[in-house]
Amino acid sequence: MWLVDHGFIRDIYCNLHPVADGVWRSAQPAPHHLRRFRNLGIRTVLNLRGRRDTCGSYILERDACQDLGLALVDFPIRSRSLLDRETILAATRLFDDLDYPVLMHCKSGADRAGFMAALYLFLHRQMPLRQAMNKHLSLRYGHVRQAKTGVIDFFFERFLEQADTSPQGFLAWIETGYDRQALEAQFHESWLAGMVIDWVFRRE
Repeated sequence: MWLVDHGFIRDIYCNLHPVADGVWRSAQPAPHHLRRFRNLGIRTVLNLRGRRDTCGSYILERDACQDLGLALVDFPIRSRSLLDRETILAATRLFDDLDYPVLMHCKSGADRAGFMAALYLFLHRQMPLRQAMNKHLSLRYGHVRQAKTGVIDFFFERFLEQADTSPQGFLAWIETGYDRQALEAQFHESWLAGMVIDWVFRRE
């Protein structure tokens, strides 16, 4: 786990950053990170990798959250392909149901955490989507838009081509105009960036 899941990197640097008041983003936390986050006031951990009962990092996270009295919410999403309509709509509703303050995390804290951070700021803090993207889908966090993970940026960019780019317009587009397969067919990655992200960093 320490090597295969890149735990040795996260043990040193957890890629922890604030999103908004009461919302943080990070890489996969270890138990000692969770103790620190609880001391920051975190009440809920939103795990964007999903439940993985055979994965050591998940077992440690689950047990630590139980010991620390933190709620653990498993909400699996992908970083290298577009989400289906139902998952996106579920993500928009999820923010209303969480017990804040919240820490959201994926494996590296780069892509899925960035997607959800931008979505949260756009839908729940009324931040313009372009500003939210620039703030949280950035190389600063390890997000590489030239690789397959750039499909996240591509998804938001296609929405911004619509006439109504408000949060209400976004929800309407997802429900009636979003075509996942068509958009995925239009997206093209850089093979070199893709090789680095897939084979070196092993993004999920």
